[in-house]
Amino acid sequence: MNRTILVTGGTGFIGSHTTVELINAGYDVVIVDNLSNSNADVVDGIEQITGVRPAFEKVDCNDVPALEAVFQKYKGIEGIIHFAASKAVGESVFKPLLYYRNNLNSLMNLLELMPKYDVKGIIFSSSCTVYGQPDKENLPVTEQAPIKKAESPYGNTKQICEEIIQDYIKSGAPVKAILLRYFNPIGAHPSAIIGEMPNGVPANLIPYLTQTAIGIRKELSVFGDDYDTPDGSCIRDFIYVVDLAKAHVCAMAHILDGKMEQAVDVFNVGTGKGNSVLELINTFEECTGVKLPYKIVGRRAGDIEQVWGNVDKANKVLGWKAEHTLAEALLSAWKWQEELRRRGVM
Repeated sequence: MNRTILVTGGTGFIGSHTTVELINAGYDVVIVDNLSNSNADVVDGIEQITGVRPAFEKVDCNDVPALEAVFQKYKGIEGIIHFAASKAVGESVFKPLLYYRNNLNSLMNLLELMPKYDVKGIIFSSSCTVYGQPDKENLPVTEQAPIKKAESPYGNTKQICEEIIQDYIKSGAPVKAILLRYFNPIGAHPSAIIGEMPNGVPANLIPYLTQTAIGIRKELSVFGDDYDTPDGSCIRDFIYVVDLAKAHVCAMAHILDGKMEQAVDVFNVGTGKGNSVLELINTFEECTGVKLPYKIVGRRAGDIEQVWGNVDKANKVLGWKAEHTLAEALLSAWKWQEELRRRGVM
């Protein structure tokens, strides 16, 4: 009998790709999502790719009775991967209460229900934003790097959620947790059946970039070219979303197979390499042959100058490694955008 995993935010960008990889690895998946930034059609795409339709419940994790009903309906959920959260850095600066209410409460509701329904472990979708702007001597950042004051309410919710998990388990709660600190997920499934498709104007770089390249947006804004980096633009660790998804499968096996030496562990999930925004634009143009209209504008509130990760711990302990290049990830994003155009979606 397959093990059952609950994936919150499972119709979202990372959640849908992780659901595919979980199914491919032999798990049964139950998705809960309130569809605030995604579409239920994604479930069809997951089925098309895997041949298996995951269970889907339209539920907001802040609605405790509806959330508990999921655990009652699907007996024997062994693990949770928690993606459901508001996630736009810029928006969080202007709507902080929305971010604190949504991101903190949803996590606490899940944690409270876990012992009641004998759920063994949770993987928390965290972020490299918890490192703030690392000192240059701490780049690439390891998991031991100091946690710095967050540059945005979004980043602060990730820090607080990590602390909530650690405090809860320290209090004696009989659950295990892995905190995965992502760097910058990009790209789409190689089939071009699922990908990143936010509702409305994209808050993330890559969908805005591909929408600009195909003519939906007039031009891409690069927020600042006066940072202390080689070309003046921000540097990030861009990781292919399928590689990131596979890290969750490795982490879940680590929990369920009893390999954890402590009740809470933390892993960076990235490529271990930093690329600037202008480098990313140049790579996109080179690998697709498409010229991208962009302009340099002022810096954006909440942005970090440069961060990329040391991922040795995930490589060694989880047996996971990012395998795809920046060009491959960008090509998959462009293929996805072309597929959306072919479908008449955008």
